[in-house]
Amino acid sequence: MAPHPPLLELSGITKRFGGLRALDDVDFVIYPGEVVALVGENGAGKSTLIKVITGIYPPDGGRMWLRGEPAEIRSRSDSQALGIEVLYQDLSLVGVMNAAQNVFLGKELTKRYLGLFDLLDNERMRIEAEKILLEQLGMDFKGRWEPIFQMSGGQRQAIALARAIYAKASLVILDEPMASLGVEEIERTMTIIRRLRDANVGVIVISHNLEHVFQVADRIVVLRRGAKVGDAPKGEISPEEAIALMVGRLEEKIVSPTPAPTAERRTARGEENVHGDGATDKG
Repeated sequence: MAPHPPLLELSGITKRFGGLRALDDVDFVIYPGEVVALVGENGAGKSTLIKVITGIYPPDGGRMWLRGEPAEIRSRSDSQALGIEVLYQDLSLVGVMNAAQNVFLGKELTKRYLGLFDLLDNERMRIEAEKILLEQLGMDFKGRWEPIFQMSGGQRQAIALARAIYAKASLVILDEPMASLGVEEIERTMTIIRRLRDANVGVIVISHNLEHVFQVADRIVVLRRGAKVGDAPKGEISPEEAIALMVGRLEEKIVSPTPAPTAERRTARGEENVHGDGATDKG
């Protein structure tokens, strides 16, 4: 898709829970400035894949590359340090705090007082938060000091995204970002996703609403029973085909954007080149 290496590439990812194989040899790739929709029915493996990417679950097999380099993500702090942020439906915000306090939650700015000890620099946090929200997300929060529990779902979502932007996230994962939002706020959320793409941030959107994801995604990835059964640019797959893949009425429609595997990737997947001409056989 692009001359640059993928932002994130997964190859042959497998995850088991006892006798259940939640992910079965899944490949996944996303480029900088690309929006990928990850769709599938409940239990398809979407949440498990995201938890592998963010370090919550260690994979039982497969490899991962970040910006073309091998990566091991063993914890949530590892993924955050690598620029991967995830926003779940609850947004992990503190309702009694205001927008600026939530943007800087856990990363508060301080100033030295009398050269002896540090105090919270509330004014600087307010200015920085308002700047991010307005310039990056198109949301004017100037002068908003009320606790965020008084704000709409779309406004709270913008605050959570501002926190990810302040953390310099290169990959943002949105779990059902448009659930429980009104029509106007859904449109605003899709505009924010496009702004992130324009800023060269990779965005993974998990959603059950195909109407929404087909409006904002560049590529659709479909999971069914832990396996990837569809991976196609939006223009090469229809919502009806995506649904058919999700429920098993269509066996497979994959248009893989992944570059031809390097020798390291073939080795990682247990493949050997026995022909000497670039062809591979799986053992």
